[in-house]
Amino acid sequence: MITNTLTTLRVTRLHLLHLIENLTTEQLNKVPAGFNNNIIWNVAHVISAQQGVCYTRANVPFIVDGKYYTPYRPDTKPNGFIDSAEVHIIKGLLISTIEQLETDYNNHVFDNYTPWATRYGVQINNIDEAVNFVPFHDGMHIGYVMALRRLV
Repeated sequence: MITNTLTTLRVTRLHLLHLIENLTTEQLNKVPAGFNNNIIWNVAHVISAQQGVCYTRANVPFIVDGKYYTPYRPDTKPNGFIDSAEVHIIKGLLISTIEQLETDYNNHVFDNYTPWATRYGVQINNIDEAVNFVPFHDGMHIGYVMALRRLV
C-alpha cells in the first residue's frame, strides 16, 4: 500500500516540475496581488511539509538543509528572492526527498512516530498515515501553483 502512495507522490511531483519547467526565476518569485506567497515558495513548502509530517513527527532529523525547511514551514511567506541556483536545488529535492523517504521507511527509521492532528482535522497516528497524507497536501499546493501560474 505504501508503495502505491510513494508512486503517486513521485508522479504528482513530476507533474509539479512539469508545471513550472518553462517559468523564469522571476516568474517563480513573483507574488501576485491578492496572494501572500509565490510559486517557488509553494514548491519548497511541499518539501518542508513532507519533512515535518514524516521526519519531525517521528523524532527523526529532517533530511534537507535547514534553509529548505524552516523558511517554508506553515504560516511563513517568501522572505527574499530565490535565485536560479537555489531553484535548481529545490526542484531536485522534490524527487530526492521521496526517494529518501522510501529508503528510510523501508529501514524502519520512523518507528517512534508521535500521533497528532493536522490543521485540516486529519488525525495521523503513524508513518503510514503520514505518508498517505502527503499527496493530499501536495495536491493543494499544486492547485495554488496552477492558480499562480496564470498570474505570472
